[in-house]
Amino acid sequence: MYRAGPKDGIAFVTGASSGIGRATSIELARRGYKVAATARRAEELATLAGIHADKIFAFPADVTEPENIAWAIAAAEQAHGPIALAFLNAGVSHLAAERRGFDREVVWQTQVVNIGGTVNCLGPLLVRMGERRKGQIVINASLAGYGGLPGSPGYGASKAALINMAESLALTCPSQGIAVQLVCHGFVRTPMTGQEKAFAMPFLIEADEAARRICDGIERGGFEISFPWQLTTGLKFLRLLPYGLRFRLLASSLNGARRRK
Repeated sequence: MYRAGPKDGIAFVTGASSGIGRATSIELARRGYKVAATARRAEELATLAGIHADKIFAFPADVTEPENIAWAIAAAEQAHGPIALAFLNAGVSHLAAERRGFDREVVWQTQVVNIGGTVNCLGPLLVRMGERRKGQIVINASLAGYGGLPGSPGYGASKAALINMAESLALTCPSQGIAVQLVCHGFVRTPMTGQEKAFAMPFLIEADEAARRICDGIERGGFEISFPWQLTTGLKFLRLLPYGLRFRLLASSLNGARRRK
């Protein structure tokens, strides 16, 4: 499987204005990449770019607008060279709203950003990398995509779709010289998880630690980059169980987490 390196071209990171995207942009720059960082919030991107002025470059864009994100990809390549590595990380979570009850608009907007935004990036990236017959694409999903969880019909479904999409691409893209990887992570301290007050978040890690693990996995190769191993193992085991038993265990775990909180 192809593994990109700083000598092959630049890294392209979406959702880079905060959280995992911001931390991963900084970590990639530390490892020698020039990073084209994109997000909607131009001021936060400018602050990020100021950390490594010679390594991180801001390209404000909205992943939900196909022409806008295609422009950012083209502009980044024109300014700094071919994109060798793309970390498709942009996403939203409205779990507090989801737990209040099913809201069509909340669920739909989650799909528009998490799935649609990824698709809008994949379109131009796959064409450009395919023409060069070289590239590495990393899709950030979540352990929440392993199976249905209470109060997460929108977020969980969007991440499950990304897992399925990454699996499909990983089976077809190598013939074009493109490696596809998947990130499935647990709880990471970000502005997104900072809004969560309803239950405990076991094995919570800092964003810079998540970025280090992601970048280690990018360099190591293989399809899935998952952490922490405790949650990964537990949730993969749950997928093997009959639904009745799985549902009882999840309900029991959720009630326990609420009591501990």
